[in-house]
Amino acid sequence: MILLEIKNKIIEETLLAKFENAESGGKPEAIDITIADFDGVLYHVSNLDGDKTKVQVSISLKFYKDLQEHGADELLKKIYGAALQDTPEENYNVTLLYSLENLPESKEKAASSAALLKRHCFASVFLRYFEFQEKEEAGHKRAVIHYRDDETMYVDAFKDRVTVVFSTVFKDDDDVIIGKVFMQEFKEGRRASHTAPQVLFSHKDPPRELDGTDARGGDNVGYITFVLEPRHTNAKARNKTIDLIHIFRDYLHYHIKCSKAYIHSRMRARTSDFLKVLNRARPESTQKERRTISGKTFQRN
Repeated sequence: MILLEIKNKIIEETLLAKFENAESGGKPEAIDITIADFDGVLYHVSNLDGDKTKVQVSISLKFYKDLQEHGADELLKKIYGAALQDTPEENYNVTLLYSLENLPESKEKAASSAALLKRHCFASVFLRYFEFQEKEEAGHKRAVIHYRDDETMYVDAFKDRVTVVFSTVFKDDDDVIIGKVFMQEFKEGRRASHTAPQVLFSHKDPPRELDGTDARGGDNVGYITFVLEPRHTNAKARNKTIDLIHIFRDYLHYHIKCSKAYIHSRMRARTSDFLKVLNRARPESTQKERRTISGKTFQRN
């Protein structure tokens, strides 16, 4: 299985091209592109008020208000500094502004950081609850992030662990079966590595710790629970943990779709082989065509 990119490559390459063109003395060009990402996220790269020397990167997240409750604004200000605009572009939640007349010290770092905007927005809720656990503070209100229209993420901190629960909806019955296979592999992962977090999977009904919440059940609903221990949430490991866990839902459904595509391709290949066998087994006609001296043809049984 492959890991999905945690940053948006289009954003990174677009900004880097703009920075390099400005550094080489090239003429700035207008830009206006909209980029779709996982979880209904939209990016918009454009010029500020038509000024070709000002490039702004905006992001729209339907669940950004949920993240704001857990310090998303403060974390982004800490990471992006002066590049973060106080007033975002209309219809977007966060806007970064870069001047091609005053390039950042490290073009690569600035482009890479902008491409991680979605990741950094997500990081705020995880960092907050990792710090609760590090201080052994329990009893804080559970974080509820409605990251998709019909799917939710729950984060809770205890003295010895942090639990992250994803609810996900499987569109097809086949997805449920394949998803269960993947979840079984995650459970078995602890046998291969004792440092791996515990993973629990429940189908149809939400786990017991979500009693009293808006968590819903159903034949096509699944819940994946990660139990993160201090070795996963400490200062040295937390960034890697956030990189992997914030994109887990997309990772799961991406591999479900890849598995279905692989199964279908194998079925088509096997069907083609069967047709070749049937064609080779077709009996030859017993009627042979003959020709007379005058050129007329007739069939002889």
